[in-house]
Amino acid sequence: MESNYKKSLDYMDMAFRAAERAGQSGEVPVGAVIVDPTSNDVLAVAGNEVEARSDPTAHAEMLVIRSATASLSSPRLSGHDLYVTLEPCPMCASAISFARLRRVFFGAYDPKGGGVDHGPRIFSQASCHHRPDIVGGVDAARAEVLLKEFFAARR
Repeated sequence: MESNYKKSLDYMDMAFRAAERAGQSGEVPVGAVIVDPTSNDVLAVAGNEVEARSDPTAHAEMLVIRSATASLSSPRLSGHDLYVTLEPCPMCASAISFARLRRVFFGAYDPKGGGVDHGPRIFSQASCHHRPDIVGGVDAARAEVLLKEFFAARR
C-alpha cells in the first residue's frame, strides 16, 4: 500500500509541475496527468492552455483526456486514473464520466467552480452513467498556494 501511495504522490507532483508551467505561461495554474495504474505508464501530461489556444475547453483535464484517448485509439479510458491539481469543473467532470476514468485524484477543492464536490456535483446526478472513485484534497495546501499566488500577482 505504501508504494501505491508514493506513486500517487509522484503522479500528483507531475501534475503540479505541469500546473507551474501553465502558470508561468499566463494560464490558470492547473495540471493533469493520466496514468495506467497496472503498468504505471503515464499516458498524458498537460497544463491549462485556454489562453494559448483561445479555447475555453482547453482545461488540463480535457487536454490529457484527448491525448490519452488518441494514443490508445479509444474513446474510453476504463481502468485509468486521473491526477489533477484542482477539483474538476462541471465540463471536465462530464468528460471524465464519458471517458469512464477509473479514479480521480485532485488537489484543491473549488467551491466556486468545482463540479465534483461543489456546484452541480456531476457524479451524483441521475443522468451520470459512470461514477469514478474520487480522492479529493491530495496535497491541497500546495495547490491552494499555487492558485492564490497566481491570482494575487494579477490583482
